[in-house]
Amino acid sequence: MVVDSVSPVEQVFTAEDEQWMRAALAQAQLAAEQGEVPVGAVLVHEGQLIGQGYNQPITTHDPTAHAEVNALRNACLRLQNYRLPKDTVLYVTLEPCTQCVGALIHARVSRVIYAAEEPRAGSLVSARQLLDSGFYNHKFSFAGGLLADESAALLKAFFKARR
Repeated sequence: MVVDSVSPVEQVFTAEDEQWMRAALAQAQLAAEQGEVPVGAVLVHEGQLIGQGYNQPITTHDPTAHAEVNALRNACLRLQNYRLPKDTVLYVTLEPCTQCVGALIHARVSRVIYAAEEPRAGSLVSARQLLDSGFYNHKFSFAGGLLADESAALLKAFFKARR
């Protein structure tokens, strides 16, 4: 069951949501081709792509170069602003970690849609629920499970090939 943080009911994803998640999966494939963990992200505002990125911590020698952070950097440079426009949605192939949730809060993303859950490091629903802490001055809504099987298959194939 897919649960939205704003209202705990089954989430219905649109064809547009699927289109953007497929774009995030294409970014994840780019990461895999470079020997990086295959996670991809795209940022969308009013139906337009405003940023994209994929995992690159190994190739850039930067532990912060997660897909979400790279997409945020890409969008913010394009927009010439460290804050995203209202109603910006992030589509990401894996549930964000603590670092990425923090970056999304600071950038003022409005909504996150992720594919697969991350049981060890996921910080929305899996390992911890950071937005439930009550500490942050900005919250975003989120939903998971969109194309989760495709994302999980990409991750499994990547790690199987490395063993």
